Amino acid sequence: MARGSVFKRNGRYGIRIDLGPDPRTGVRRQTSRQGFRTKKEAEHALDEALAALRNGTMVSRTAMTVGEYLDEWLEGERLRLKETTWSSYETAVVRIKANIGSLRIQNLTPREVERLYLDLAQSGGRGGKALATKTVRNTHVVLRKALADAERLGLVGRNPATVARPPIPQRQEQQTWTSEDLRTFFAWIADDRLQSLYVLLATTGMRRGEALGLRWGDVDLDARELHVVQTLTTVRYTPVFSTPKTKRSRRVVYLDVQTVAALRARRTLQLEERLRAGEAWESSGDLVFTDELGRPVHPDRITREFGSKAKAAGLSQIRLHDLRHTYATLALKAGVHPKIVSDRLGHATVGVTLDLYSHVSPALGRDAADSIAATIFG
Repeated sequence: MARGSVFKRNGRYGIRIDLGPDPRTGVRRQTSRQGFRTKKEAEHALDEALAALRNGTMVSRTAMTVGEYLDEWLEGERLRLKETTWSSYETAVVRIKANIGSLRIQNLTPREVERLYLDLAQSGGRGGKALATKTVRNTHVVLRKALADAERLGLVGRNPATVARPPIPQRQEQQTWTSEDLRTFFAWIADDRLQSLYVLLATTGMRRGEALGLRWGDVDLDARELHVVQTLTTVRYTPVFSTPKTKRSRRVVYLDVQTVAALRARRTLQLEERLRAGEAWESSGDLVFTDELGRPVHPDRITREFGSKAKAAGLSQIRLHDLRHTYATLALKAGVHPKIVSDRLGHATVGVTLDLYSHVSPALGRDAADSIAATIFG
């Protein structure tokens, strides 16, 4: 039976496993691993290694580093992921490699993974600034997936990221506008050539990329509906067309008469701009929202301009994405059924909607109490 031991060298712990004699040569074989911070970690790794040896699942030793493996893994993922998703994976891999890329992949421990998350949270951003908790968690998701593939391929005996704990995100209070704020904003941008874009975002809760990727062929103004089938996002600041992020995101969105009127005005304006541009007009792929020459509108430009317009209108500063939160909050407070709101937002389930907008629940509860009492007592 294979035996093992724990040893200490240069302030770190290691494990050594006696594999017994080679059946062909009779030479006694050993394998070892080093770099554990504590004796307890080493003992745990030894138990796992002996169990793997008994079960026939012990992996062969390799000098491959975390960085070398991630480069190889990332290249393979290019064939399986959308360009936008692959780009986000690449960004996460760069962060990981900068911290633990030089470590041997088979020596990576849960403690070192958790240390990675802590370092990223404290100084992983640009200029050594703290990185957002959500970004750290996204990095964790990528590392866990990469190491799960390494385990599947027999490069590591276990995936240390499955037991490592990423930081817990702190729920932030939703920043939204009131109905009066929206009316003020729309009045302020009444002459803006893209006013209809902001109207669409505020009355449907669509995502920025969904609205900017919208084509006239996806819109039926007579039926007052549109189909979300394409998005416009960015990869390294370059606009890229893609498909909706989930099956639920690919949906039908019904429109109110004011939004339909805004889109009709948008179409008229676009035809006028096309006539003025003449041969300079570029094919936009039938996009609803374009610049003055028919080109796609850069998503980041819209985000920046929204902030400037909101400030000029004297309104509280919210993000462009907060128009989506504003829509959901106003819809729920107006008594729209949560399932309808969830469908319009493209959420995976109505539970996601209720959880995300739980701050609206107390008001809904009070309204429900009053409504039920009114039916009982008159």
